[in-house]
Amino acid sequence: MYEYIKAIHIIFVVCWMAGLFYIVRLFIYHTEAQQRPEPDRRILSEQFEIMERKLWYIIAVPSMVLTVLAGISMLVMVPAWLHQGWMHIKLTFVIGLIAYHHICQSKMKQMRKGIFKWTSTQLRIWNELATIFLFAIVFLVVLKNSLNWIFGVIGIIVFSMIIMSAVKIYKYFREKK
Repeated sequence: MYEYIKAIHIIFVVCWMAGLFYIVRLFIYHTEAQQRPEPDRRILSEQFEIMERKLWYIIAVPSMVLTVLAGISMLVMVPAWLHQGWMHIKLTFVIGLIAYHHICQSKMKQMRKGIFKWTSTQLRIWNELATIFLFAIVFLVVLKNSLNWIFGVIGIIVFSMIIMSAVKIYKYFREKK
């Protein structure tokens, strides 16, 4: 039974992450649509709101719930993991990812009300935070205790800096056009 639950957990992690990555991409397009003249702005905003709502409530939220339920089920089946350091760190990143999820939901509700507080560049950087969470969680699960924590932390910091630099470089070339 454990292997089935593990498979479900992995499948819904993939679905959840896809939802998180795509929702922020929609936020970027939705934000950039605000620079368009009417009636384009209104038409695009209405379409993005429909797409965001469907993605969120049909894919992202159910996937998050099923991911968490499967994860809890595995911890109930193997409670010894709760005594291992790597699991504590993983769960900390998972809590961060759940917070990220809820902030995305808040952004979606703001945009639906016509409130656009973040620029498309800020949203691109925000989108990379989910990548960093995914990177950290997968490495913790795969490497568990064999991970040298100093190199792991340095690796995540370097990876984060590379991703943030790539966003800035992309912005430079996009604005240069």
